[in-house]
Amino acid sequence: MLFGCSEPPVSRETPQTPALAEVNTYRYTVLLNGNKVGHLQATHQLFASDPGHTVTVDYDYKSNGRGPAYQEEISLNNEGIPQNWQISGNTTFGNPIEEQMQIYNSKATWQDATGPGEATLDRPALYVPQNSSPYKAFILAQALMQKDEQTMPALPAGTLTLNKIETLKVEGPEGEIAVSTYALAGADLDPDYLMLDDNKQFFAYIHPRFIVIRDGFEANEARLRQLSANYSTERFEALQAQFAHDYQGAVRIRNVRVFQPQDLSLTEPVSVVVQGERIHAIDPLSVATLAHETEIDGAGGTLVPGLYDMHSHTSDDDGLMNVLAGVTSVRDMGNSLEVLGELTNKIEAGVLAGPRVTRYGMIEGKSPSNNNNGILVETQQEALNAVRTYAEHGFPGVKIYNSMKGEWVPAIAELAKSLEMRVSGHVPAFSNANQMIKAGYNELTHINQVMLGWVLEPDEDTRTLLRLTALDRLPALDLNSEPVQTTLDLMVENNVAIDPTLAIHEYLLLSRNGETRAGVKDYIEHMPPGVQRSAKVSLAKIEGPEQDAAYRGAYEQILTTLKMMKERGILIIPGTDLGGAFNLHRELELYQQLGFTPAEILKLGSYDMAQYLGHSDRGSIEPGKLADFFVVPGNPVDDIKAIKTISLVSRGGVFYYPSEVYPQLGIKPFTEKPQVNAASAH
Repeated sequence: MLFGCSEPPVSRETPQTPALAEVNTYRYTVLLNGNKVGHLQATHQLFASDPGHTVTVDYDYKSNGRGPAYQEEISLNNEGIPQNWQISGNTTFGNPIEEQMQIYNSKATWQDATGPGEATLDRPALYVPQNSSPYKAFILAQALMQKDEQTMPALPAGTLTLNKIETLKVEGPEGEIAVSTYALAGADLDPDYLMLDDNKQFFAYIHPRFIVIRDGFEANEARLRQLSANYSTERFEALQAQFAHDYQGAVRIRNVRVFQPQDLSLTEPVSVVVQGERIHAIDPLSVATLAHETEIDGAGGTLVPGLYDMHSHTSDDDGLMNVLAGVTSVRDMGNSLEVLGELTNKIEAGVLAGPRVTRYGMIEGKSPSNNNNGILVETQQEALNAVRTYAEHGFPGVKIYNSMKGEWVPAIAELAKSLEMRVSGHVPAFSNANQMIKAGYNELTHINQVMLGWVLEPDEDTRTLLRLTALDRLPALDLNSEPVQTTLDLMVENNVAIDPTLAIHEYLLLSRNGETRAGVKDYIEHMPPGVQRSAKVSLAKIEGPEQDAAYRGAYEQILTTLKMMKERGILIIPGTDLGGAFNLHRELELYQQLGFTPAEILKLGSYDMAQYLGHSDRGSIEPGKLADFFVVPGNPVDDIKAIKTISLVSRGGVFYYPSEVYPQLGIKPFTEKPQVNAASAH
């Protein structure tokens, strides 16, 4: 009886590994804006006794002193559907990754940074990892290609669809080969674009700035990045053609209260008349709509001048989102000269939706951890030549980056100012804000770049993640101390502005795995499942309770510093470095914590930035000015959050109704489209 109740005897024999039938390893190069920054290696193992196979992936790249590193192991069944997916490593900013998914007996379970999840499956489904390499797109595409309609349910939510775009030839070490491009949609706001060879093997993952391409084919990089840009552009061109309303004749927006930034007031209900790209008149409601005018019912809402995102890195995939969010002007703070030029030309021609772009030229020094945007230089003379290049292209300012040598900045600033260009930027490594102010900066970008000079040792290198992680030293800093006050004095004396990018610091310092971050709570339920999921992931690595408290304390120190700057009369520039749109709404909302009223925030984000950049044609609602504005049902003078619910946007007299467009992007509308009466229909 005792023996009968005991556990079965444990075998002492070592389990035999199934015999390998085939092993194939594929190697790829990661390039960012034409610069090699990393690698991807994928090994496929097929076993003699198993109809499926196993894939291991090693992925790593570094740019700007940071980057992701993932190791993946994926088990596929005979239909190419992942049954087990294990991912470890770290995100771009060092947040550790331990993600896993299993499917067994029609039940899927997974664990990612947001916590555990599970689903009972009544049909096959594809798990979309929260953090993984671009090889993910190939794994998912392989499975979709085995389905007649090339569509499958996605886990945790949504639907994936694969569409073939075209076949083309690329040149390799042994001559030309044929490759086909595909769009994988449904995982996020924008599709992924990948390329497969004739054997349906992964060839490349392509993006306008970033590419993962098979070793030996790197010479095709620029062409394929441009191809990706074309695909993305074509998608947004189609949306522009369908949803941009360019009415013939005048347009009258009836029954709106206009926000007047000069005196922070709202008018009585009026009608605003737009003719062409400009505001033609502001009429009392007693003035009737003329037969040739299109009439839009403002329903008593508030009409607000278009907003500025003063820290953008413009791309075609955020242009439409910005316009729909009432962001009608941006300042680009670093981009490819060619890509940005082509993009702005298409926006101004009306082919693409997008804000008006003011271009600042990034100048970065070459180093092992340099940024790959803008113009890279190795000498002071090359830096001066970069200033001249930007001046020749009509740029009104330059931006200095972290790997530049601080001792070059005085000459750069002197030349830039002689060419009537502003000088802004990060604080170069081994320098501090005081030195850059004395060297000629007009504006400092990112509040951490200023504050690190108060806590770092002179030999500490800010070209690495240290410029973010060292913020945990801020709680111990006395903000009334001499070093802090000296910097503020210099900023006041030299009329130096600050572009704090406060929302990204909130994201960095306060986001935690498994918690929806504060900056997105007002709109996240309207977003696609993949975006909702990503909103519960920490941006940085949090080592434990002590660092958690230090980061929270650092954010409070940042707020206090910015309050002190505001009290000293230092101009605060609202920019996001997060793509603008909803993130600009959050940036502005946070300024209430600095002591701004909602009306002051609206003025700062529109009129003040137009004045700062010398844009006399926008920033307020007046006859003769550009018709750049948006309408919200609520009153943002009382509650700044009202700017998050937009019923219409005019960008130079072309009208957009967000509720029409958002469903095309997988976003649930925030409000209804206003009533529009066509000319001669009223």
